[in-house]
Amino acid sequence: MVVLDATIVNIALPHIQDALSFSTTDLSWVLSAYTLTFGGLLLLGGRAGDILGRRRVFMTGILLFTLASLLGGFAQEPWQLLAARALQGVGGAIASPTSLALITTTFPEGPERNRAFGVFAAVSAGGGAIGLLAGGMLTEWLDWRWVFFVNVPIGVLIAVLAPMYINESERHPGRFDIAGAATSTLGMASLVYGFIRASEEGWRDSLTLGAFAASVVLLAMFVVIESRAKEPITPLRMFADRNRSGTYVIMLSLAAAMFGMFFFIVLFVQNVLGYSPIRSGLAFLPVTVAIIVGAGLSQRFLPVLGPKPFMVTGSAITGLGLFWQTLITPDSSYLGGVLGPLLLFGFGMGLNFVTLTLTAVSGVAQHEAGAASGLLNASQQVGGSLGLSILVTVFGTASRNEAEKQLPSFMAEASPAQKAELAKTQELPGRWGHEVLTQGISTAFIAAVAMVAVALLTAALVIRVRKSDLEALSGKAEAAGPVA
Repeated sequence: MVVLDATIVNIALPHIQDALSFSTTDLSWVLSAYTLTFGGLLLLGGRAGDILGRRRVFMTGILLFTLASLLGGFAQEPWQLLAARALQGVGGAIASPTSLALITTTFPEGPERNRAFGVFAAVSAGGGAIGLLAGGMLTEWLDWRWVFFVNVPIGVLIAVLAPMYINESERHPGRFDIAGAATSTLGMASLVYGFIRASEEGWRDSLTLGAFAASVVLLAMFVVIESRAKEPITPLRMFADRNRSGTYVIMLSLAAAMFGMFFFIVLFVQNVLGYSPIRSGLAFLPVTVAIIVGAGLSQRFLPVLGPKPFMVTGSAITGLGLFWQTLITPDSSYLGGVLGPLLLFGFGMGLNFVTLTLTAVSGVAQHEAGAASGLLNASQQVGGSLGLSILVTVFGTASRNEAEKQLPSFMAEASPAQKAELAKTQELPGRWGHEVLTQGISTAFIAAVAMVAVALLTAALVIRVRKSDLEALSGKAEAAGPVA
């Protein structure tokens, strides 16, 4: 349900934009409000399960996620939907890590637990694919609100069945690092807000500058708090190993590009190509297949070749797919301008996902494997939010410049009805709007290529693999669990 919610909402974004009058740049908050709270509170959610009991915390997270979904479905104003999405992220951050921990405590170590993790990984991968189709069907056949309402019966059913089938775990003494969780989440949210605000109001706007200043102060406080805390939410010693630090940078950079790619291509296929929500969902299925193929290859040959070749090759292929997408125009077709880049992108990401997960926990003590893999997952969510905000800023600037370029042509050719639409929406309609949208998208993808270049350089220059690391890659897979 948590994985599905990331993709099911993507397909509904154009309809949410129309219904609640979001601007294209503000629309990114529908994704970022969820991923920021999810990523920022993920490690705190795992700690809560250890201290308070995992079944209890798991059910709390599920019920909170369910309530937030219900509120999101009933939202009438943009701020109501964004608040519900943030609350969904909190629920997901509580439920997701405890679900993995419950598998560890429910199934004995060995083949039985391996099969359980295999099922969990399959459900996670399937959730992403199902979300694309389900989002399309619900949006087209019912209404965009049902992409939120669909979680309600599922969540209620889980809450009813959990006490029957899941035993409560033993509580462990510990402390909650509330200050660390709060400063990191608020600091990243302020940073994201600064970028999105800059895309609309410019870099000299007082609120933009204030948001960046606040993010610097909050993130600096976070580092100080974590360095002094007895039980920090983010153990800074995790970054001492260059391979592990490198995997976090690579995941953050790739996720930054990935979130932006999905966001902009959904807008392109629905607003420019005119695809229905269902057809849009089908259009993205090849990405899921490519990710599965890439992940399967890396999992099979990783113990033999080690992680570095997969990180370098995967990042290079991902960057090539994004570079291809910089060539997108209003005349691009799905087969000629979208499918090929999507397949390259998905295959490259697939080569990296398993590789990064296993490398993140290589050489980590068993009791710290959860923290190491949790940091990787948090890097994915926070990187996605930050990257999307940067790409939206680039998009906003490029599309605004293109709109100024297209305006004289529009005013010379447009009908009175089209001019009235411009006055109402402040966005150019028809082919002029398509020119503006695609120019913004293609420019944003240039920035996405730069993000993947960071991942490629990190893989090539930072990652160093020892023979002992290759042995650890096989033994630590179970402790890491799948990256959702």
